[in-house]
Amino acid sequence: MNKNKYNANLRRRVTFSATLVAWMLVSGAAGAAETDRWNVLVSGVVIGQVTVERDGNQYEVDYEYRNNGRGPTKEESITIDEAGLPTTWHIDGHTTFGNQVAERFALEDGVARWTDSTGSTEQAPGEPTLYVAQEGSPFALWIYANALLKDLDMSLPALPGGELRLTELQPVSVAGDSGETQVMAYALSGTELDPAYFLLDDEQAFFGYFSPRFVVIREGFEGNETALNELAANLAAQHYADIQARVKHDYGKPVRVANVHVFDPREMQLSGLKDVVVKGNRVVAVVDAGTVTAGDEVVIEGSGGTLLPGLWDMHGHVGQDDALLNIAAGVTSIRDMGNRNDVLDELIEKISSGVVAGPRIVRSGMIEGRSEFNNNNGMLVGNQQEALDAVDWYADRGFWQIKIYNSMRGEWVPAMVERAHERGLRVAGHVPAFDRANAMIEAGYDELTHINQVMLGYVLESDEDTRTLLRLTALKRLQDLDLDAGEVQHTIDLMVEHDVAVDPTMAIHEALLLGRNGETRAGVRDYIDHMPVGVQRQARVAWADISTPEDDAAYRAAYDRILGTIRMMREAGVFIVFGTDMGGAFNQHREMEIYQQAGFSAGEILRRATLDMAEYTGQGDDLGAIEAGKLADFFLVPGNPLDDLKAIKTISMVMADGTVYYPTEIYQAVGILPFTDLPAVMGAE
Repeated sequence: MNKNKYNANLRRRVTFSATLVAWMLVSGAAGAAETDRWNVLVSGVVIGQVTVERDGNQYEVDYEYRNNGRGPTKEESITIDEAGLPTTWHIDGHTTFGNQVAERFALEDGVARWTDSTGSTEQAPGEPTLYVAQEGSPFALWIYANALLKDLDMSLPALPGGELRLTELQPVSVAGDSGETQVMAYALSGTELDPAYFLLDDEQAFFGYFSPRFVVIREGFEGNETALNELAANLAAQHYADIQARVKHDYGKPVRVANVHVFDPREMQLSGLKDVVVKGNRVVAVVDAGTVTAGDEVVIEGSGGTLLPGLWDMHGHVGQDDALLNIAAGVTSIRDMGNRNDVLDELIEKISSGVVAGPRIVRSGMIEGRSEFNNNNGMLVGNQQEALDAVDWYADRGFWQIKIYNSMRGEWVPAMVERAHERGLRVAGHVPAFDRANAMIEAGYDELTHINQVMLGYVLESDEDTRTLLRLTALKRLQDLDLDAGEVQHTIDLMVEHDVAVDPTMAIHEALLLGRNGETRAGVRDYIDHMPVGVQRQARVAWADISTPEDDAAYRAAYDRILGTIRMMREAGVFIVFGTDMGGAFNQHREMEIYQQAGFSAGEILRRATLDMAEYTGQGDDLGAIEAGKLADFFLVPGNPLDDLKAIKTISMVMADGTVYYPTEIYQAVGILPFTDLPAVMGAE
């Protein structure tokens, strides 16, 4: 460390220690606990609160919010030592989807012991080590910062593994009830894929957490939400722009991907060895391997691997954090199914201008009814005329479809569908609360979103509210559903008659229904060992409250009923689209893989995720196949995915709109252990 940095860190440590001592003297030594509050906001709406009562080195935290009818409720009790390291940390409550939380950590005589949803562990680290809570509230960011600010390089080994790093970013002016004040923005990184951004005040006390969509801010400063959303978006954009500058390859001359078998989605077969030549952002030739063409070229050696058209995730809510990982996974197109419209517009501009890497995005305009349970994305409406105006707003701005959400009034839907179709928009959506899928099919939906939205109608009472977590927990009632019953077949017949597609999002249902505490989920087993420790840990946590053998059996049976329904839909000719609602990337690979369980062949799955989706969205002339004249969106895998679909999970090269990426370089930049070696490249100098 250079002398200037050492002195700056030393000054920070002295200042922080003096502040902490003064704080403890005021609160702990005087025997008077102090209470602070922060509000949780989404899209201008206060949806919850963090409350912290501190007494010396003891902190009692209450954290709860509700958005879209669900959210976590947690109570924390934390004790820290003079170095800021937690010595005890208890967390009780439940997660967003209902899994029970009973986390315990204790550090005594140099031995750390903890129990979380993955099990119990004991470790003697031998050096100052910072425990990272599995289910910590946003206030946990201050616990980590408190310890890291005392370290000379603001980094510490972490438990259960990895290293936590703190980075000071920039001062921020915030306006509150008592006037304007200056706070400092920090980033915490090391054990997750993306940095977490938060604020400390001039006494280095916790001031807030912020992301492009979600803000936790000290009470009285709620008016800063939009500015903090924008700041988070800009910080993330710069983070990913820096990565983009290191990992994108625009060679400035034609690129030949040599010696590859090209997947033909029409025939669902592989070609003999071919060379694919790209100039700019379009394929100009697909020729037999070794065919000589004129001009100077960069040659990427495919070594007999398979070249596939770029994949589509048909159910995304795209942010900068998952845009780059989708490119690395060969997902070059995403249908966004509802977002903050301003955030999405800005992201599309950054991708199209090459500032950040990301997929092509097809926009769906979310329209949600106002209620105590409403989602806060898209546009909120309070009556039918506002709903029709929202349809027009999206049509005027070139959206591809509208998406109707849970709190919409069912009686408004027919007029919305009619207006949307008049304006050239498709209609997809959830089934509004207290309605049933059959009614939405008859109202004119083009596509039903999420398979649970279709099947809940078979097991719910007419007055039960799907705007709550019930729309997930009631799935265990499906264990008693007879798939041969007339009501199931009737819905499928209606879908065929009205040409209604379905977006089942099977990977998210697998995670919800089959995830168990302490067990690595099936959907992540092929790649989880390559991920940062925090991601590995969360992969072994159940989503739902599955605390009894009866719940376990019911949820497993529900998954079987859902899979059986998908199989029946496929056999009947219902058009099924593959989307994740889980950020795409690795999850899109799993989404595709699951459909083998429903009877799809590997070739059918690859066709559905490429050419079929390009044609479904009206972009078949440019996308979906690797042919001369089409846009250069494709990816290279060493194996043969027709023999084993898992081959799509190990990608050595991606071309997105003519720009070349090597996933190995991307993964190294974000803390993922790469899956393949770099391909040989000739002529790039």
